[in-house]
Amino acid sequence: MEIVSYFLETWSSFYQDPWFWQFPMTTLAISASIFLLFALPWTLIAWKDPESLRKYKIQDKAFELDKFFWPSIGRMLINNLILVALLIVSWPIIKLSGVHNGELPVWYIIVAQIIFFIFMDDFLYYWMHRWFHENKFLLKHVHSVHHRIRNTCGINGNYMHWIEFSATATLMLLGPMLIGAHLYVVWIWVVIRQFEAVDGHAGYDIPWNPAHWLPLYEGPVYHDFHHAKFKGNYAGFLPYLDRFMGNTYVKEYLTYLKGKRLGLKPLEVAKGIKAKQTFEG
Repeated sequence: MEIVSYFLETWSSFYQDPWFWQFPMTTLAISASIFLLFALPWTLIAWKDPESLRKYKIQDKAFELDKFFWPSIGRMLINNLILVALLIVSWPIIKLSGVHNGELPVWYIIVAQIIFFIFMDDFLYYWMHRWFHENKFLLKHVHSVHHRIRNTCGINGNYMHWIEFSATATLMLLGPMLIGAHLYVVWIWVVIRQFEAVDGHAGYDIPWNPAHWLPLYEGPVYHDFHHAKFKGNYAGFLPYLDRFMGNTYVKEYLTYLKGKRLGLKPLEVAKGIKAKQTFEG
């Protein structure tokens, strides 16, 4: 009994460390808060579906808000609570990472680290996401939850099975833990990652969306076609991986990009793709 008591006291002492609350717990709180901050305005737009923005809709169909709004909120709450439990259990390992709150690096180091996080996360997410599709068990019992929604809006970005949610969060933290990033840099990266999670499910390809300023990033179009067609377009941020990993593009996505280059509005392209599919069918 003394051994058990000693073990429990040693284990619980980890969670009396202020760094536990500053790093994983605060990071999780920022992640959830930022997601809602970005997601709710896009969700409101999808709910109103204003006439002036309908020409920028990626899919020519109604958003599934009535069916999935509250389930998305519920999934987000449950998934974050499960992640809290997982962070508590794994804290002794997480604590060994080099993430710190010491001196902040100069700006160009921060930029370089963020770029590294984006490319690393995207590469790992591509293969994880593709595995979720190619493994029949994971597809049926885990990833199919996220794919219940075919025409997404902002709030649907975190509607997923807790295993997928936890795996995605793990990939997000791997880069910062690997290089021992400053805590503030971790938080900057979390904000960017949640921006992408929301933007990829926004449902509108609006020309003045700030996402279009990011090099190599196609905005909501790329991931929206993954939901619409279920297979292909596996990366998160950067679509180049589909080209070099076996041409896993959604073919309608490439047609969409060609239409945009010709000056067509998103909904015009969507209607053209739908008409072509009907004709070929």
